[in-house]
Amino acid sequence: MNKKTLSILSYITIIGWIIAYVNYNKLTVKDSLTRFHLKQGLGIAILGILFAVALTIIAVIVPTLASILSLLQLGILVLWIMGIINANNEQEVPVPVVGKLFTDKFDFIK
Repeated sequence: MNKKTLSILSYITIIGWIIAYVNYNKLTVKDSLTRFHLKQGLGIAILGILFAVALTIIAVIVPTLASILSLLQLGILVLWIMGIINANNEQEVPVPVVGKLFTDKFDFIK
């Protein structure tokens, strides 16, 4: 797989991220584009999981807020789509608001 394909695949569910990560580790020459998008994709996935758990807890405590807060999950979808667009354009642009948090994290991706 080429770097563009791996970069896009890193955003498509956690299974896609694992496939991209395994194929990235098989490469003899590691490229910064795939590394960047692996970090962004993992960060968005973790953020989505944490947000879903927090939303579930809030919905149990205050059920009337559940439908309103569930609309906020669309923000995760928007971040995910923006990441895919950046990967498709082969740009190392962090996703808005939270993207810069992930650029220095996940040191196991080398």
